[in-house]
Parts: sequence; structure tokens; C-alpha cells
Amino acid sequence: MPEDTSKAGFAEMAVFIAALVAGTGCSLTSKVMLSMKSVGITGEMEDFSFPLFQTFGMFLGMTAGLLMHWAVLAYKIPFPGYVHADERGQYVAIDGKEVKPPVPIEKWMYFLLIIPSLFDLVATALCMFGLRYVNVSIYQMLRGGAIVFVAILKQFVIGDKLKKFQWVGVLWNVVAIVLVGYTALLTMGDASIETNIDPKYNDPLFGVGLILSGALVQSLQYAFEEKVMSMEMGIPPLLLIGMEGLWGTIVCLFVLYPVCYSMPGSDHGSIENPYNTYTMFMNSKEIQSIFIWYFIFIFSYNVLACLVTKMLSAIWHAILDNFRPISVWGTDLFIFYFIAPTFGESWNIYSYVQLLGLFVLLYGTAIYNAPNALSVKLTGRPIDFFIDCTKEYADQEDEMEEQLMSGDVVNSAPFTANMSPFMKPSPRQQALIRSRNSPAGTGTAGSKGGGGGGGSGNVQMKSYGGTDNF
Repeated sequence: MPEDTSKAGFAEMAVFIAALVAGTGCSLTSKVMLSMKSVGITGEMEDFSFPLFQTFGMFLGMTAGLLMHWAVLAYKIPFPGYVHADERGQYVAIDGKEVKPPVPIEKWMYFLLIIPSLFDLVATALCMFGLRYVNVSIYQMLRGGAIVFVAILKQFVIGDKLKKFQWVGVLWNVVAIVLVGYTALLTMGDASIETNIDPKYNDPLFGVGLILSGALVQSLQYAFEEKVMSMEMGIPPLLLIGMEGLWGTIVCLFVLYPVCYSMPGSDHGSIENPYNTYTMFMNSKEIQSIFIWYFIFIFSYNVLACLVTKMLSAIWHAILDNFRPISVWGTDLFIFYFIAPTFGESWNIYSYVQLLGLFVLLYGTAIYNAPNALSVKLTGRPIDFFIDCTKEYADQEDEMEEQLMSGDVVNSAPFTANMSPFMKPSPRQQALIRSRNSPAGTGTAGSKGGGGGGGSGNVQMKSYGGTDNF
């Protein structure tokens, strides 16, 4: 782990900006494709509104992670979560520290990864269907509802009791969800406001419900991935991304598409007719171009997010995720006013309510993430509604330091926004890690970015990548 995670040079910030662009592109290209038209199997112009196709495209983009995984291993490319043997046969992590050899991955683990893939598939499909009913900025903010469901899972299923300040953060996130959802209802209920949403999908409450359902399923995926990542036989991040993509692609092709084709619906007698999708796709160069960008954005975001965590710090990964609602909304407004109103989003009187919801979402997430860097602590001030959690913060930092001293793995921070962000140690915890890394220290600190090998000493920071692609 770098000794100073606060300094960001040109290369680091370039990677951060590239990751933000890729993450924003994932959401915007999804919405653009849902708004495009092409000639279908009947020879008539139709809407290219196919959520299952976009889900399939997402997994196809993730599958490219297997090629990257192979390249990292074959050419010994430095990458977070991987260790390589040097000319002496000693394994070395990306930061140059000598580490233990990685634990071989059993074959059954590859099949186990079908479980988070199915979670991801259901979550993505639900969100893609919901995206047809709301603006992309509202969609992006509603996905922050995953933090609420993760908190409930941690409290009542996993048995990891949340502290009072975390529940306060969850409460603010619930308020943000209500504000953003209310904005969708107001916008669609006002005939004087023009939107790029197809009139036949004029049911924003249903769309909000679908997106929040997707966030619920996504939280189950996060919980399962955390369990898998914490195993001694960890899965390297690119392999995790690639295998989930491969399983998702297989399930889409051989399970979901046949089921959706056989069930009655509005797409030429089916819920989603793959023959019509293929025909429309081949008849439109514009749709093909947007799909290629969609594919690139999905894969790029997963890779760049890992690099952000390594080159800057884990907290920057959380910042990256929290910036996405802002960048998505800002870009959508820019598209409407300066490029193509058909695909963008206008500013209206109800946007002020949505803006308030965005601030509340960021505020609640910052409270939930305390006492980490760039978080908000409740210290009994009027702005904190006189809630004082100072003792909880001190107790939590003491517990983490005890884990560091004893050599136990420090758990990652709670999930926020769209992915499971990582924990950045407090200044005194960083000092403790540096002292243990010094020649006079008793051990070496390693960085475990999703598996692939641990440090040679006792202290390891565990970071969970998750997947965030839509």
C-alpha cells in the first residue's frame, strides 16, 4: 500500500478522469440505445428498446476481462490483485513487495461464479427495463438505493450490526430516493415538460420500482462477492469480471432469450424477439456504433476502476462512484442543449427537487462512510440534528487498529453508490501500517485486490471490486 495515498499526479488524475468518463458513458449509451429506432423484420421503423439485448451486451463486454486476465498472467503485466514470479522465482506484488505465492484456484470456483453472475443478470435486466420509464440522471441516482439494501442485509442477514451513524446515513439515502422518485412522478405528470421518454412508457413509478428492485438484487451480489473474495483462494479481479461476463452471456443466449421469445409480448408476439433485435441491429449503423461504445465503456470502467484504487487510493474509488450521478446528469443536460435534444435531458422546474435529492444522497453516503477520509461525522452540531456519534467513531478506529496490530484482515468499508467502495485507513492507521512496513517492523503489509495472492506479512487490506457496468 502506498505510503501517501493523497497525492494525485497527472497520470493518476488522467486515469481517474478516464474512469469517470467510462462510467458515465455506460449509463448514457444505455439510454441512447433505448431511444433509437431502426427497421425491423416487418420492414417498418421501430423503437430499439430491448433491455435484454443491453444486458447481453453488458456481459459480453465483461467477458473481455478474460482476455485481459490471460494477458496479465502471460506477460506478467503489473495489475492490482495479481502477483508474478521474478527471475529468482519469488512472487512480487504490483508495489514491488515480495509476497507469498497465490493459492491455486480450484475448478469448482469457476462454476461458483455463476451465482453472482445470475444476481448481476437479474439486477441489470430490472434496471434496463426501468430505464425506459425515467431519465438517465434519475436512474443513476436511484441506483444509490443499493446502500439501503446492503445495510439491511448486513444487519439482519449477515449479522454485521450497523452503528447508529450508519443508520442515520441510510435514513438520508431513503430521503434522497423519495425525492428523486418524486421528481420522476412530477416530471412525467406535467404535460408542459418535454422528455425523451416514449409515451407508452409513461409510468415513472413502475420504472422507479424496477430500478430499486435491481438495486436490491445488486446488493445480494455484493454480499456474495464479499464472501467469495474473503476466501483464502481469492479470485483475481479480471478473472472475476470475465467469468461473471462469460456465465451471464451463456445464460442470456441459452436461457433468457429462448424464454423471452416463447412468452407473449409486444415485440412481434414475444417479450423480446431476438430475430427482430438482430434485424434492427444490422439495419442501423448508428445503433452498431453506439453498441461498440457501450461495449468499450463497460470493459474500460471495470479495468480503470481497479487502477484508480491502486494508483490513487481506495477512497478515490468511492469518490468516483459518487461523482457518476453528477457527471451523468451534467452530460445529459449538455447533450440536450448543445448536441441532440432527442437524446438529452432538459432542465425544468422539478430539476431543483432532483438536485436537492442528489445533495441528500451524497450527504447520506458521506455519513454512512465515516470515519473514513472525506466523510461527514455527526458530532452533535445543529446541522447534525444534535446527534453525537463521537464515541462510535473512536471505538471503530480502535477496533480497526487492534485488527491491524493482531494481523487480522481489515474489512472493506460499507457499500456506497453503485459498487462496494474500499476503506482508506485514517492517518494514524496509515502511520501504523508504515511502521509495520519499515525494516524495523515485524511484518509486511500486502494489498489484496480481489485475490490472486496475499502479502508476505500479516497485515492485508481487503478490497472488493464488485462489478458496475450499467
